[in-house]
This record gives sequence, structure tokens and C-alpha cells, in this order.
Amino acid sequence: MPTAAPEISPLDAFQWQRQPKAEALVKELVTQLLSGCATARGVAEAMMKQSGTRFYDWVDTIAFEPTTALLQEAADAGFVADPLSGREHLWHPGGIFPRLLPTHAEGLAVAIKIDSVSDYLATHSLSVPVEGRPGARIRRACVGREGDRRLWVIERHGKRGWDAAAGEISDTVARLAAEHYEHLRLRRRDFESDSEGFDLATVLIEHAITDIGRDLTCDLFFAAERDFWLRRNHAARVQYARQQTLGLGWANHDHHTYRASRANFTRLVAVWELLGFECRERYHAGAQAGWGAQVMEHAVTGITTFNDVDLSPEELFQDFAHEEIPPQSRLGTVGLWCGLHGDSFLQAGMHHLECQFDFESLRTQLEADAGVKTMKPFTDFSYLRQAFTEGERWPVSGKRLTKLEAAGFISAEERKQFAEHGALGSHLENLERNEGFKGFNQKGVSEIIAATDARKHS
Repeated sequence: MPTAAPEISPLDAFQWQRQPKAEALVKELVTQLLSGCATARGVAEAMMKQSGTRFYDWVDTIAFEPTTALLQEAADAGFVADPLSGREHLWHPGGIFPRLLPTHAEGLAVAIKIDSVSDYLATHSLSVPVEGRPGARIRRACVGREGDRRLWVIERHGKRGWDAAAGEISDTVARLAAEHYEHLRLRRRDFESDSEGFDLATVLIEHAITDIGRDLTCDLFFAAERDFWLRRNHAARVQYARQQTLGLGWANHDHHTYRASRANFTRLVAVWELLGFECRERYHAGAQAGWGAQVMEHAVTGITTFNDVDLSPEELFQDFAHEEIPPQSRLGTVGLWCGLHGDSFLQAGMHHLECQFDFESLRTQLEADAGVKTMKPFTDFSYLRQAFTEGERWPVSGKRLTKLEAAGFISAEERKQFAEHGALGSHLENLERNEGFKGFNQKGVSEIIAATDARKHS
């Protein structure tokens, strides 16, 4: 009789490792482009100077003339055929890297990801051919050419691959996509019952999926979410403007962080699964932390959500993403934030967006250029660095404060402080990844969760 496989702890199910070989290969190819293309060098210099970002982190696809040695190096570094982009594409399942496209075309081409090809071209006063009609799921343009080196920009909407023709959609789908995007941007978020808010959003998403497909719906939904968050966070508006001076948008996003009450957590996960997300690692940082998180990833769009909830240590070992978790007698950091502002999916919007930057450059530039200060880093490793900007303080409604005080979740003095001074709302997160590391720092995340507890800033 076969022996049952040992049960894997939820904390050990995903163990992301650093990938120095893959990073070395990708950086060598990028260096070849930069050394042989003045346009690309100028873009890289402007990215660092004007937005505190690294050219390397914007790279979406690298196309090159294959050699036996180069293909073997890619295989040795962990790159494998990408089932979602076509058999010629290579991707790295163990890290965050651009896709590689060994082709028989001469030379080297690097495409950087951006939100909008038209924004980029208008920003740089470029008049060049664009592959893919407006509204297509893949649009790209060659914006620099020198010898056999080419720099491209690429815009994606729920579609992997390189061929713009594969991303074309009908006029009907393009019109429906514009309509559904508007519905998602304007969706009502504030209800007497949170269930009504989830019900409405679910209906909007289901209708969109029926008309335009799941992956495009996912892309549009999170574009709308970033827009909502942007209007509620000063640091985000400052940095977005800096990136838009180069026509880049938010295409350097790393993950979107949502805070949910215990009552709503399974509904949040259900919406993400409806959009095509799958559960990755769970987080819990010990008995005193008082919180947990479920990381989820969308394979096609590359969007990742980090979903926080008050959680006890024993609850980590149940499937808290799908099993209801009962109310608690005390609110932790996440639960109190939701009590003060509403859940991220509804009234509050995202707690923060984390994007990839040059860590030191962004921190220095934001403070020097706009007076935006950064909190103490909560992760400072060679392969992962993370820090929040100082929190945006939001006013809190008297109705919410009355409810929290009546339930015994805040004291009369805390109510007074929140009423007069508001409470911490959202942040922009500065992240730098190296060696393709795809994971997070549990201890550090726990410390920043505790450091942003509204009761400590009242």
C-alpha cells in the first residue's frame, strides 16, 4: 500500500529562491542593447533621473538571434517554454523576469512595458508605425533602432505573446470593453451592507467576462482600481506624474494590496478567482502578529494581489481563503483599518500599490522634489528592499466611529482622536527586487503592519 505524501505546511508550500543565473543572462542581453542603442541609453538615464526607476525593471520581452550556447544558458538558468505565449517564448517559473523570444531574425530587440503606446509616443513626440489598432490587446512600436539593436514599447491588455496581430479584437468587443471599463471605474462602492457592494461588483464582472473575456476584464478592473487609489493618495499622484513625464504609466506595478474584514475575506477571494487568480503563498508572522495574508496571482496579466486580514495562528492552517472565519472580540490592525475606512474592495480602495523602483533613488527624489517622506524600510536585503511612504491620513465618518465605539473596538478617547485628526489610510510602496526574487519578507511585513496600526498614530 503506498505511503501517503506528508502534508506540506501552508508556510512551506511556496519557497521562492533567488535566481542569480537568470538575472545575469537577462542583464547581459539588456546591456548589449544599451551599449549598442543610444535611444535606449537615453531612456534608461531618463527613467532613473526623472522617475527613480531602473530600465531593467521595465523590460517585458527580449527577442534575440538564437545560438546553441545562448539557448543552453537560458535552459541552465531555469527558462522553459511558455505555455501561454507560444512554444517559442521562454519564461522563468521561479522568478520575476522578462520573457525571452529566440527568433531567427537578426539582431537584438528589447521591449519595455508601458500602459499606453499612444501616451508614450505623444510624450516623446514620435511619429512611428504602431502595430495593433487602438483598443487591441497588444500594441507595440519600435522607438529606437541602431544597427541590429532595436528598442520597442509594448502595451498589453490581458494578452501574452509578441505578435500584435494575435491581440486584435473586433470593433464590437472594443466598444464593449470601453463600456465595461467605465462601469468598473464608476461602480458604486458604498452600501449599507457590504454584501450588496460585493453583489454589484460580481454582476459587473460577470457581465464583462461574458462580453469581452476574463483576462481583458481583469486588466480593465485593476486599471480602474489603480485610478481610484490614485485619487486618494498624494504620494501616488506625485510618482505617477513623474512616470508619466516619460509616458510610462503604472506598468512597473509589482502587487496590489487589499485589506479585508474577516466577514468579507472569502468574498474578496471569490471575486479574484472569478477574474482568474490562483492562490499562492499564505502569510502569518507568529502568534503576536494578529494578521494573515493570502497572495494570489493572475497567470495571464501578471497581476498579483496581497490580501490582508486579521487572523489567529491556528486559522492559518485552515483554508481561510475559502472557509468562513468568525468575528473576533478585538480588531487587529487590518480589521480596525477596515472599520475606520471600509474594506479595500469597497469604500476604501487599495491600502497600497507596490511598484518596482531603484530603492535609494526613489526615496531621495520623492523627498527632494515633492517633500514626500519615506518610512523606515521594513525589508533591507540585497535581493529585496521595501518601504512605505508616510501614510495618507483620511477623515473618518462619525457613523463609523459610533459603530466602532458601540461595539467596544475603540475607546472614547480614540474616537475623539480619530474624529479630530482622521486615521492613516493609504501608502505608496517602494520596492526593489534583485536576482528575480518573487517572494516577500514575512517578518518585515509583520513589522510594517504593526507600525501602521491606526491606534499608534491617533
